[in-house]
Amino acid sequence: MIDQKTMEKYAELALKTGVNLQKGQPIMITAPIETADFARIVVRKAWEIGAKDVLMNWVDDELQLLKFQHAPEEVIGSFPEWRIKQYNSLAEEGGAVLNIYSTNPDLLKDVDPKRIALANKASGEALTKFREYTMTNRITWSIISVPTGDWAQKIFPNLSKEEAIKSLWDAIVKIVRVDQDDPIAAWEEHNKTLYKAHTILNEKKYKKLIFKAPGTDLEIELPEGHIWAGGSEKSTEGITFNPNMPTEEVFTMPHKYGVNGTVSSTKPLNYGGSLINHFSLTFKDGEVVDFKAEQGEDTLKHLLETDEGAKRLGEIALVPHESPVSQSGLIFYNTLFDENASCHIALGKAYPINIANGSNMTKEELDKHGVNDSMTHVDFMIGSEKLDIDGVLQDGTTEPVFRNGTWALDIK
Repeated sequence: MIDQKTMEKYAELALKTGVNLQKGQPIMITAPIETADFARIVVRKAWEIGAKDVLMNWVDDELQLLKFQHAPEEVIGSFPEWRIKQYNSLAEEGGAVLNIYSTNPDLLKDVDPKRIALANKASGEALTKFREYTMTNRITWSIISVPTGDWAQKIFPNLSKEEAIKSLWDAIVKIVRVDQDDPIAAWEEHNKTLYKAHTILNEKKYKKLIFKAPGTDLEIELPEGHIWAGGSEKSTEGITFNPNMPTEEVFTMPHKYGVNGTVSSTKPLNYGGSLINHFSLTFKDGEVVDFKAEQGEDTLKHLLETDEGAKRLGEIALVPHESPVSQSGLIFYNTLFDENASCHIALGKAYPINIANGSNMTKEELDKHGVNDSMTHVDFMIGSEKLDIDGVLQDGTTEPVFRNGTWALDIK
């Protein structure tokens, strides 16, 4: 285990820099029961900061697996009305949301992918309104992770559970900068670096990005008025927060009809407790027209069939290969971490904040601007030390953005 002082620092970082909890604001925390010791520290500190209320959602991998194994299909394909009301009422009250995400990557490996797809579709439809609050920054939210036994042993299979948990704690503490004397100040400096990166990209106003690597030859058009973001964000109420901890990315949206070519994954994708690995997608006019996977192909198929928007891209994110997550040398089997080791793209819904005035546009206006809509948003990793990216400027000239997996622009 990790020492009490470090857990206290991490909890404080999640509340003050992650969601930036305000006095008098309610907060909803979701955490695995295995992380109860850490979660209780977070709850205590939330009360100490002055939270109006602290709502706790406990989750348990074993109970989830039992449900998938035994529940009738109509239950798998439904989402409780009381939970919808819980999420929506918290959002309407301007609450903060902190998710401690630490799922066993192999949890549902033996479950029929159709049942997983049913559950994902049900939750996607049920939480549409809540997702609008988060993806337009109408509330503050953040995702962090702490070790659980099964997850840790997936990363460190040759260690005992206790040793694996300790090793994963050591990696996480370093990656999220909790090992530093003042993690909050360290994150302020880190956010400044990411701000510089997306400011430079916004000044470029690229028309198109071209990705080339082994198994990847992809062109992505960027919509007019697209906006690069990354690091800290501001809610519509003006509160600065960090949605992901760790984060090493700057990101924007593609034009939903402007993606052509083939892209190959470089890290496993843990999708709803089922792994998809060594897969590739081929796009034509923005839509996936062919796909294959060495592992989890049926799961990938069901993901793409979630709705029409699931076959199109909603995000492009640039992450240099020398990021702390990448330099750890670990595959985390957890998108929160793996996406911050590698450039990645996302199937599904785009963030309206990534286009000028997008948070105030109707669905029809967003669609007219080439903004993808879906009930899902799934990131997968395409970056490596072999990735080159070129940017096509407004006058048609091309310049290097990434070479050999890192910035070719003067970002540092």
